[in-house]
Amino acid sequence: MKKLFVLCAAAIFVVAFTAPAFAAEWSFYGSARISSFWADQDFGDGAGPSGSGDDAGLYAGHAFDIQGNSRIGAKVKVSDNLTGNFEYGSTPNLRLLWGEYDFGGFKLGVGQEYVPLCMFYSASAFGPDNNFLDVGGVYVGRDPMVRATIGGLSIALVKPNTPLTGEAVAASWAFDKDTATWQEKAASGYYKDTDVTIPAIMAKYTFKVAGLSLAVAGGYQTYKVVDAADNDDDVNAYMVAIGASYNMGPLYIGADYWMGQNTGNIGQATFGFAPDISAGADADGVLDNDSYGYLAVVGFKLSDMLYFEGGYGFASGDLDDAAKKDETSGYYVQAQISLAKGVLLVPEIGYYDLKDDAKGADQGDVTYYGLKWQISF
Repeated sequence: MKKLFVLCAAAIFVVAFTAPAFAAEWSFYGSARISSFWADQDFGDGAGPSGSGDDAGLYAGHAFDIQGNSRIGAKVKVSDNLTGNFEYGSTPNLRLLWGEYDFGGFKLGVGQEYVPLCMFYSASAFGPDNNFLDVGGVYVGRDPMVRATIGGLSIALVKPNTPLTGEAVAASWAFDKDTATWQEKAASGYYKDTDVTIPAIMAKYTFKVAGLSLAVAGGYQTYKVVDAADNDDDVNAYMVAIGASYNMGPLYIGADYWMGQNTGNIGQATFGFAPDISAGADADGVLDNDSYGYLAVVGFKLSDMLYFEGGYGFASGDLDDAAKKDETSGYYVQAQISLAKGVLLVPEIGYYDLKDDAKGADQGDVTYYGLKWQISF
């Protein structure tokens, strides 16, 4: 009898403390994705230190494997004012963990979510699912932040992005056009630490009317890097972007343009080169990198089961004191085939031209083709 009493008391205790959770509405979801793409790569002026020459085969790093952006998560509604969601990727890694409260006049959000400097217009499946975000697209990432939203305006304080700092720079290889050989760059401890005093600041305004959606976004961050001699150098990074999409019945279009300084340091990724700062030749300053990019996409909905889409992207970086700009361009065409609700196949073919590097050395190109398999539930 005593054991029964203890069990009943424990059950009442658990129910009492978990009852509030039962009031929330949980909506779980998931998406399983497999990437199967082949790539033919021309290394341009050199094969690199391995001497492997040009390469062809399943795309390295994503060779018929589950995509890292496969996911499982849930949306939670506690009340009309309080909502949240979480999402984990297949690595596993935390993609989203977000809570938001609607105060009526504005919304306050806390956690990890897509920052205001993100715009999605392409559905490119290669990369995997890179959406051409690194070739003319706008994407700074999913980062921890505090965000206030008033109508179509969002303003956020975001975790600063400090790449390539806080540790020694590892030894690497680079093609030297003057000698037509690959040269090893010695390891360096140039930036041994960072000094961050304020978070990054980002904002975005979205306007929608009929089939038109227009977005304007910007971001700024500043911090100091500390070199091996304990000298401080300022790293100032900013980025502004504009994007638009328009639906005209079965036809849809989308485009964006972005520009800024040291955009790689604020988080913008670019395929083929890094639009980041670089150490000065005399090791007592930083070289700034001015960059820009653009993307254009057009698609056609033949039916609910079949879409066609194509896109072109371009990005350029101009590092101080460099001989020339470092540029990348690319294009793709694809079909989106819905075999059933939640079942999607995406055959795609595309091409990247890595053009010349900042020294004028040809970096080659990549031609790819393949298929993404996806079931969402």
